Amino acid sequence: MNKFHGTGVAIVTPFNADGTVDYNGLKKLINHLIEGKVEYLVSLGTTGEASTLNNTEKKRIWEFTAEINNGRLPLVAGIGGNDTAEIANSIKNFEVNGYDAILSASPYYNKPTQEGIYQHYKALSESSALPLFLYNVPGRTASNVSAETTCRLATDFKNIIGTKEASGNFDQFNQIMRDKPADFMLISGDDPVAMPMISIGAVGVISVIGNALPLQLSEMIRLCLAGNYAAALPKHLNLIEFTRMMFAEGNPAGVKAALKHLDICDDHVRLPLVKVTDGLRQAIVAETNRITA
Repeated sequence: MNKFHGTGVAIVTPFNADGTVDYNGLKKLINHLIEGKVEYLVSLGTTGEASTLNNTEKKRIWEFTAEINNGRLPLVAGIGGNDTAEIANSIKNFEVNGYDAILSASPYYNKPTQEGIYQHYKALSESSALPLFLYNVPGRTASNVSAETTCRLATDFKNIIGTKEASGNFDQFNQIMRDKPADFMLISGDDPVAMPMISIGAVGVISVIGNALPLQLSEMIRLCLAGNYAAALPKHLNLIEFTRMMFAEGNPAGVKAALKHLDICDDHVRLPLVKVTDGLRQAIVAETNRITA
């Protein structure tokens, strides 16, 4: 199986009460995910609160993650932004050993045209020594990477090997599956739709809830990839309420509340994010207990 088939987890960045990075918590989390049998790890995606980390912190987190992982799982580095030249330079100068690919979200706020998105990823492709994953998340970027642009990039640049699709648009997923090169990977960027996406040909998920429940999620995803949907369905349904809670007051505040309850790391986030309210926290604790009992 391809090393990026299955469950990837977009790792949270644990923080101490004073806002500094909690490296002990990060170590516990990485080991928790590996023991939970996920297939690969994504460091400093949206869930990792990368937008509130400076360049020194990012480099140290990437290095530390590679050190603790120690070659046990494939690693993907999240490097994205809305300044093409800056991101291309960051990718060109990415020197952290132990990483297998880069995940880069489509530019946010600028609202580029499809040609602008194509030229952006063309520049990243030409700057990268590692394979690249596109990341389409219109709810955050305010622009959609169309199926046509995705497949154009997949065809024109062999080091663009897949896309994390979080548009929620199954018409778009269908078009990508129909028109993409055979070896180009469609990956779910949303936990709730990973199962139906796999049913049309997606190769897995890059998950948020997998931070807290890696074993439960990765088992379900592997059953889907094996075509055993009858066995996967009850496991999928069992995670629905937990998944809803994870996003009820924003990501990663929800999953950090679950991780605190599991004694893996604390639930501190950096402003402008805030912790979940006490009522939601109590509901998350109860649901986590139910699933892990």
